[in-house]
Amino acid sequence: MLQTIRRIGSFDPRHRNALQSYLRQAVVNRIRNEYRRSGRRPAPEKLGELQADHRESPLEGTIRTEREVLFQQALARLRLPDREVIVGRFELNYSYEQLALMLDKSSPDAARVALRRAIVKLAEEMEHAQV
Repeated sequence: MLQTIRRIGSFDPRHRNALQSYLRQAVVNRIRNEYRRSGRRPAPEKLGELQADHRESPLEGTIRTEREVLFQQALARLRLPDREVIVGRFELNYSYEQLALMLDKSSPDAARVALRRAIVKLAEEMEHAQV
């Protein structure tokens, strides 16, 4: 309203309800301007006291990369059946039944035992690589 009153000197009444129409149009224009301005800027969001950053830090990324390299190197040193059972279970998400068929094992339990043994061998290979 203050902006409108400041410009009242340039107002030219041409009919009986001209001032009322002028003021109404000024309010409508102001509402439209505010609406447009709010669309250009998103509403501010209130941040909590502690806003956790869930992104991986450079140190965590380096450690993860080194572990992946150690894993791949250790996996490559395993015998083919041990590699197949590990890749089948953890990378291809095969069930024990599928592993038994793939590895020509007599039962899912035999595949489970083969996987357990392969994991132990993989862990040993990774420990030797770190030393």
